[in-house]
Amino acid sequence: MKQSAMDPVSCRQKIRHTLENAEHPSPPDPDRYEPTAVMALFLFNQNIPELLFIQKADVAGYPWRNQMAFPGGHVDDTDDSLLETALRELEEELGIHPENVEVIGSIGHFQTINHKDIQAFTGIWNQQEPIRFDPAEISRVFQIPVSHLVDLHRKKGYLGQTPPIMDLTYPFGEVVIWGVTAKILHHMLNVLIQN
Repeated sequence: MKQSAMDPVSCRQKIRHTLENAEHPSPPDPDRYEPTAVMALFLFNQNIPELLFIQKADVAGYPWRNQMAFPGGHVDDTDDSLLETALRELEEELGIHPENVEVIGSIGHFQTINHKDIQAFTGIWNQQEPIRFDPAEISRVFQIPVSHLVDLHRKKGYLGQTPPIMDLTYPFGEVVIWGVTAKILHHMLNVLIQN
């Protein structure tokens, strides 16, 4: 996404068009991975696009303790699709209702070292309700300007490159986005910047 003055409607349309028309990572062998889904949610504050992240709670023994992530989780028996999983988890984790999300679509599949396949979806939230979360599961919610993430992506030399997973990080204040969330973000930023 080239950095220039853009009204919020044009910016939304640019994000939607770019993500809808890009190539995204294909699904892996379904016999080797457990399906999960996340929602990378855009919002606009003072016409500036931001992405919504959660920080998992600091709970001893919790495998994702303190990690930065997009809202999401495992498939329930009641879910008809992975998109439905992502939207249900978004509502359960943050109180954001599906009717207040303009879904853009999938940006592909990303695998974890513990054999999870995460299908990442994107959407735009209209901010018609306050964020509510359970502190036993989520310690904080972050709204990070896309421009900050784009600047980091460029400065670290990630554009068009795929660094080793342990080197792929996006710091923001005292927290760091890493692991599979960084992989999803890396792909999304490459798409937005290069198109």
